[in-house]
Amino acid sequence: MQPIKWSFSSLKTFQQCPKKYYHTKVAKDIKEPDTTATLYGKSAHTVAEEYISNKTPIPPAFEYLRDTLDALVSIPGIKLCEEQLGLTKDLEPCAFDAPEAWWRGIADLVVLDEDKELAWSVDYKTSKNARYADVKQLDLVATAIFKKYPKIKKVKSALLFVVSKEFVKATHHAEMVAKYMEKPSQDVARIEAALENGVWNPVSGPLCRFCAVKQCEYNRS
Repeated sequence: MQPIKWSFSSLKTFQQCPKKYYHTKVAKDIKEPDTTATLYGKSAHTVAEEYISNKTPIPPAFEYLRDTLDALVSIPGIKLCEEQLGLTKDLEPCAFDAPEAWWRGIADLVVLDEDKELAWSVDYKTSKNARYADVKQLDLVATAIFKKYPKIKKVKSALLFVVSKEFVKATHHAEMVAKYMEKPSQDVARIEAALENGVWNPVSGPLCRFCAVKQCEYNRS
């Protein structure tokens, strides 16, 4: 069996419902449509990227982002927007689209200060508040930064909820990489077992009625 390629979002999909993972990531016979929320999120990410990278004027609808983005611009170091990251199964750095890529992710903003062996990692969130924040995503991105930029020994990470202006912060250290990857690796092993056994049990939950897998017994939309 070929090693799977995974991301934080695909791992979350499997945890939410293996059957949904199967249809959207394995069989790929169902594509999740964009929603108003996802389209808004993509637009906000583009505004942030273009402002930080090129000082492109902020559209009036996103003017509320200015103070936050200016604060990010003021961080000393090299700014890398939409930084594509990849890791092999042996946790070696690789290109995002490399055939050997095992994990793949995109960091919304990375700021490198190699002289201080320090980096900042920021992921923008456009949901209303930080109530359901999950910092495990930050563990994966920090691991990839340590591997791609070996001079970096510490990463100051944050989920930035741009609407509520909340920061959910974490600090990562290079010597802790094995610990950061322990739980995700266990979860990936569960996906590999499902691939081998062909068992993709559906899970009932409050989001079932919004799911794109209409043929599921739990989808009553």
